[in-house]
Order: sequence, then C-alpha cells, then structure tokens
Amino acid sequence: MKHVGSDNIDAGVPLPGPGAAGISLRQLLMSLGEPVVELQCAPAGLDVEAVDVGLLDPEDPPAARPGELVLAIGVRGRAAIPALRAAAAAGAAAVAVRIDSPAQRDTLRDFAEQAGIALLSVRREVRWEHLDALARAALGSGRPALAAEAGAEEGDLFALAQTTAVLTGGIVSIEDTANRILAYSRSADSDEIDDLRRLTILGWQGPEPYLSKLREWGVFQQLRAGDTVVAIDEHPELGLRRRLVVAIRSGERQLGTIWVQEGATPLTERADQALLGAARVAALQLMRRRRSVSSELRLTQNLLSGVLEGTTGAQSLAGHLGLDPKRPAAVLGFALPGSGPGSDELHREETLSLMAVHAAARHRSALTAAVDERVYVLLPELPRGVAPATLLGWARELAEAATRHLSPSGLPSVAVHGALGEVAPTLSGTAASRREADRILDAMVAGHVDAQVADLAQVRAQVLLAETLDLLAAAPSVRDPRLTALLAHDAEHGGQLAPSVLAWLDAFGDVREAAAALHIHPNTLRYRVRRAEQLTSLDLSRPEERVLAMLQLRLPPGA
Repeated sequence: MKHVGSDNIDAGVPLPGPGAAGISLRQLLMSLGEPVVELQCAPAGLDVEAVDVGLLDPEDPPAARPGELVLAIGVRGRAAIPALRAAAAAGAAAVAVRIDSPAQRDTLRDFAEQAGIALLSVRREVRWEHLDALARAALGSGRPALAAEAGAEEGDLFALAQTTAVLTGGIVSIEDTANRILAYSRSADSDEIDDLRRLTILGWQGPEPYLSKLREWGVFQQLRAGDTVVAIDEHPELGLRRRLVVAIRSGERQLGTIWVQEGATPLTERADQALLGAARVAALQLMRRRRSVSSELRLTQNLLSGVLEGTTGAQSLAGHLGLDPKRPAAVLGFALPGSGPGSDELHREETLSLMAVHAAARHRSALTAAVDERVYVLLPELPRGVAPATLLGWARELAEAATRHLSPSGLPSVAVHGALGEVAPTLSGTAASRREADRILDAMVAGHVDAQVADLAQVRAQVLLAETLDLLAAAPSVRDPRLTALLAHDAEHGGQLAPSVLAWLDAFGDVREAAAALHIHPNTLRYRVRRAEQLTSLDLSRPEERVLAMLQLRLPPGA
C-alpha cells in the first residue's frame, strides 16, 4: 500500500489516521456521485466513517489503514480479492475497484459481503488520479493528492456546489482556470445532465470541442472581463442545455469558474444573485493551495472571532483582508436551534454554508462565523447612511432560508431567529454591535420577543424587561417574600392564584379582559385576586407592590 506523500510531506503536517475526523461513507458517495463511482454493497451500512484515501499498488503487499477508502489501482476481477481481504481486516471504510464485466462484479460483491467491507466500482472513463483528487477534496484530507496540482482546494467546495445547486435550482460544477473540475453538486436524475457536464465529470476537464465553442461564443472573454454572470443559451444540436457561469475572482485575478446547468425545471428567479454570492465564497477557498488556504481561513476566522468578541483590534482584520476600517459596520446574529429534527451536524454545516452564500450575495465583504449555537455575519464597509430596514431585510432573508433548510418537508418547523446589532460608524464598533445582537437574541430565545427578526429599536422594551428579569433571577435577596410564598402556595395546592394576579395586572385591573384571557368567569378572577391578597398580606392597590408583582411573577419556574 502506498500512502502518497508519507515519505516527502512537509514536517509538522500530521498524517490522517485512526481517530482522524472524517465523513460517513454516505456523505462521501453523495459528494462523488454516480458519474464517478457506483456502490455495489455496504455490509456494515453507510454510516461507516471514511477518514483518508489509500492507493494500493499491485506490486506491493495488500494493506490498508482503518477508515481508508482504498483505491485498488491496476487490479480487476478476482485479482482484487486480496485488497478486499486486507481492507476488511484493517477496518477500512471501502474499496474502489475497476470492474469490467457482470461476472467480475458478482464475484467481488459476494466476497465483499462475506468479508464485511463496502465495495465501490469505478467507471472505466474515470482516471485514478481524478478519483483520488475528488475523494481527498470531499474528505477534506490535508495530504497531497496523486497529481501535484490535483485536489489542492478545500473539501468545502463540494458543500458549496451543493448549496449553490439548491439556491439556483440547477446542476453545479466548480472548475479551475484550466477548466478542470474541482467539485460538483449531486443530481438525482441522470437524464437532467447534458453531454458537456457528463464528459467534464468523467474526463476531469471540459472536452476540447465544447471548449472551442465556448471560446467562439466569447464566453471566456466575458469571464475574464469581470465578475458578471454570463448566460449561455441552449443548443440541442450540440447536446447543451441552458447554463449560467460566473468567474471566481480575487481582485483582478481569476481563480476559476462556477457553472450552473439548467435541468428539467427552469433556474430560480434569483439564480444570478446566488451565483455571485457563491463565487465570492469560493474565492476564499481557491486563493491558495490546500495548506495555504487552510492557514488563511484559520487566520481569518481567528481574527474575525477576536473582533466579534472585542479581544482583537479591528485594524488586524482590516489589514489582513484589505478592508476599510473607517467605514460603517454592523453584525447580524442568528440563533440556531440546538437540537431536534433537522438540526444534525451535517445539516448545520450545510446551513452555515447556505447563510454564507446568501450574505456574500447581498454584501461583497460579508464574513460569516459560527460560535456555539449562533451564527454571526459581519457586514464591514457599509455605505454611510445605510438604512437599518435594508439590513433587517437581509437578516430576514437569511433567517428564513436557514429555517427552511433546517425544517425538511414533513418535519416540525424549527425557527431560526435573527437580530441586527447597531450600525457602528467604524469597524472598531463590531464587538458592540455583536453584543447588541446577542441581547436581542437572548430575549428571543427566552420567549420575551415574539418576532423572528428584529433590531433593538423595534423590541427595546421586551429586551430591557428580559434583562431586568435576569437580574432579578440572579438576586433572590431583592425579591418580595410574599410573592415567593404565593408561588409556593400554588405549587403545594395546584392553584392558579399567581397567574390570575399577573393576568389582572397585565390588563390594568380590567377584570373582564383578564378573565377572558384566562377563560374563566370574572367572579372567579375577583375571588382569586382577593384570596391572593389575604394569603400574603399583599396590597395590590399600592402601585409599588403592583410593579414588584408584575416583575417577580414573570420569573420562570424555579428561578
């Protein structure tokens, strides 16, 4: 077994191995797709974790490592059985083999089933270095691919391609400047794929006859000229369906392209906008080779987190990304549900990618970071005098998109709440903007604000009340013991005196209105209020006692 790069990898770069973070076999197959490999069997199921890629040379003794996708190069039919046996014994995730006939397929499938190892068949048009590069990109492995330039970009490109496909309603591929495919979205129906996409995936790059036509139509010239979306009409005589393409750029330098092919249904109304956002997100991933990009992204995320928390100066982030620190900035905060249907880790990662694309489509310099159960979008370099209503509209779009993504059809809705922090005059006000967004989100999560998206001006009273209750909950010594006794009486006797008093106070003493809210007779409410006063010696005719009661009776049970 040859583990490529194990002899010459740079010092200090760890090799993935047992215990390394990976993805499930199901996720790997969803990324690679049917055009490249086909699942023949998976005796242990599709939740087996894949962490790395191993290349099995026929001249070497068969061997494998736990969690590897083993590429059995140069062997066919029964000759692949030793590779299957070694992979099963080592606890590998799967073995990929080129199969030439149904008889070979049946033989290998039967052996793999008995050995308990997943078997993938590789299509004859696919080159091994192509599969190696795509698999490493999907796994996010930090080791070099078989070809020097292959698979060097971040594995997140597959997630980005899939996110862009959802937003555009099309079939997406991401290519470098040499028209070599780097990642692509899944397609449930192979009939939707046209000849250009099929040949590009199988051959790892666009076929020359089609590329010549694109050059003839001036497509590449338009892409070099700027970052506008270029539309290409359908050409049935060439086997081409309608598609959109945009350049991935870093300043004046073009890093690649994102293509969206129209399938059985038309592209979405905002496909152009989503494509622009995807190109801006992809640019961060393609600026350097894998290790450089990883270092770049880690540095950016560390600086961004520091600026959001107020522990890092805004100038550091501005200098790193070339931002103007003197222009206005604001933070959008989002509270994601922590558990429940639709909130698994894979779904959450896809949601973060989706929100990053939406934000970048709306604002070129938008930066997205996840912290615990919340997602923050920093909007630097805002126009002076930008209307909060505009930013609230962006926040609402992101919250609604994330809610849809986290609430699959047929499952209960899980609302994503959004908040706009203050628009700071300069980037140095980022931490203050984030704190304001958190204040609103805290009140929303606690149930004191019923809006899905808001800024402080809209919900100031609710937020201040929530914060006052937090202070009261943390300081039992400042509570009225008579109200504590009233709550204890209700708990002991199963009574409803405290809720009745609070409803009466909320209705400003209007007995009929309060009784209607509680679905009881007005006389019953009058009796409960009098009974509460008798039991506790409260005098609810006094305004200060009414204020205390309205606050303390709003505390959550057990506070």
